[in-house]
Amino acid sequence: MKSSIYIVDVDRTDTWTRYRNGLCDNCVANCCTMPVEVKLPDLVRLELVDPFEAEHEAPKQIAKRLMKAGLVQHFNFKYEIFTLARRANGDCHFLDATTRRCKVYDKRPNTCRKHPQVGPRPNYCPFGAKTAPGR
Repeated sequence: MKSSIYIVDVDRTDTWTRYRNGLCDNCVANCCTMPVEVKLPDLVRLELVDPFEAEHEAPKQIAKRLMKAGLVQHFNFKYEIFTLARRANGDCHFLDATTRRCKVYDKRPNTCRKHPQVGPRPNYCPFGAKTAPGR
């Protein structure tokens, strides 16, 4: 999938940039267009699932509710991994469309917290720099 704003093919990891400190400072969050796999504690931290519900409800039932609400796209029953739904353009629901910054940064899932150390190509990211208007 290509970013809706800047042409970076997040599916071609061979085109990714080696991560270095400060790289995120002027990035347009192309990593936030990739599918995000989360566990139940992430959903609790994001306040999509109540702690009581997480303790007393089967993950399968939680997944059904979140899928119906359009918050989860897929649920892996075997590993109890939820894949968060994305907007039609591929962006994460928690990505601010204007600033390209995470709206829930302090509550973000572990997958996001550990990027780019973990993922399809560890220590690399689908970096896309901001460009000047009119380019």
